[in-house]
Amino acid sequence: MRNLTSPPKLVIFDCDGVVVDSEPLTLNLLCEDLASHGLSLSLPEVIDLAVGGTIGGIGVQAKAMGAAILDDWADQFYEKMFAVLGQSVELIPGIEAVLDALDHQGIPFAIGSNGSHRKMGITLGRCGVAERFAGRAFSPEDVANPKPAPDVYLLAASKIEIAPGDCVVIEDSATGARAGVAAGMVVMGFTHDTPAAKFAGITDMLFDDMADLPALLGLNAQ
Repeated sequence: MRNLTSPPKLVIFDCDGVVVDSEPLTLNLLCEDLASHGLSLSLPEVIDLAVGGTIGGIGVQAKAMGAAILDDWADQFYEKMFAVLGQSVELIPGIEAVLDALDHQGIPFAIGSNGSHRKMGITLGRCGVAERFAGRAFSPEDVANPKPAPDVYLLAASKIEIAPGDCVVIEDSATGARAGVAAGMVVMGFTHDTPAAKFAGITDMLFDDMADLPALLGLNAQ
């Protein structure tokens, strides 16, 4: 269990499922797409396969499970996904109030995602918060290894010049939570759409409502 600096010096958010409510849209699309490629999975099975991973990695796993996945599957799926997200994605309820509270106390924040810059540009842009993360949204395209490696979180801390031990990571997946732990950061698991059991033995704290996060971060104490 790592100790939370209250308030922290930097908060790093995962993007999908933490800042933007993209997971239900993406997972339902993935469920339909894999079925069309010969791999019929229930939504919970798709969640286990996909949440916290990369599209390319999902394709590799799906092929190993018997899906008729071709080399260009990931590129084709990205295009379908971007179209859906560009039309429908919304912010996670309460996240703007969290960002406002951080701004009010002068605490920087960033994104460390397993999604691409193009995906973040689409989702953050549609939701009207792209400017708030300008220059502070990091993806696997910026580092050697995606989550669960700590690379993207360590990069965010380095760019903003904050020691990892003074950072808090907000994650909705066990994969991302492990990345935060490996980076030496305090990790808070967001259980709004993720069963708390998924975070067992990984995170330092759990919460299920973004409205609770400012107080948990100590932002209301000053």
